[in-house]
Formats: sequence, C-alpha cells, structure tokens
Amino acid sequence: MEAFERQKQIFLKRIGSHGVMVLAACTENRVTIRPMSVVVQDGKFYCQTDETFLKYKQVMENPRVALCYKNYSIEGMCKCIGKPLDKENTFFAQAFKKYFYASYKAYSAIATERLLEITPTFAYVWKYEMAKPYMEYWNFLSGEYRKEYK
Repeated sequence: MEAFERQKQIFLKRIGSHGVMVLAACTENRVTIRPMSVVVQDGKFYCQTDETFLKYKQVMENPRVALCYKNYSIEGMCKCIGKPLDKENTFFAQAFKKYFYASYKAYSAIATERLLEITPTFAYVWKYEMAKPYMEYWNFLSGEYRKEYK
C-alpha cells in the first residue's frame, strides 16, 4: 500500500488544486457531460451545482460519475454534502472564491445551490516515454497502481 500512496500523491500533484473538468453522469439510459469548476482537496473532487439541474438529479439517482481532466479519466462516487457556503464547507468556499471568483460570486449564495463531493475509485492516463505509449492506472478501492507499456 505504501507504493500506491506514493503514486497517489504523484497523481494528485499532476491534477493540481483546481481546474475545469468535464463531469459525466448517467441515469435512465441517458449519459450527459458538462464542464465543471472543480476544487481538489485531500484526494477528493468538489464542485457545485443547482439542485434543480439535470446533473444534480442524475448524481442523486446514480452516484457513479466520471471526470475528465486533460488526459486523465477519473471514475468515482458522488454525493451531496450540503450547500457551498455551509460552515462545514468553508474549505471549499475559500478555494472556490480564490480560483473561480466569478462563479463563486454569481452562484454560491443561491438557496438551491449544492456542493458535490466526488471520491475517486479508479483513474487512468495515457502517457509517452521516449515516444513509447503507456498507461498508468490507479485503483483507489484496492490500493493498486500499475504502469503498462503499449
């Protein structure tokens, strides 16, 4: 597990503290995607949305989601953890305000706005080493990391 923790930290460093990521959600045989302003903290991914939007309905009915960021695919479990400005979510509000000020100002205080927390379960990325392609895989559930040359 120690090797996985080291590789997990490398993965999180590559992802960084924030970014616009594409969120995929699915219910009732309908898959949808949309860009989201995401904050990363303590190995989890956070974004906000309105509870009246389709994406909120989808993740409440099916918590299995995926994020795409640069060349990384991240699968995970999503749940609502309250409102963006709730006291227990101060960590998010501060980071969101810092990195996405216009969205923070426009949306965070809306009564129907909700904070989503995505816990990664699996991730992978295509990379190249001296023009030779390979993939890296992180299984967050089993604590396994592997690198495969193609």
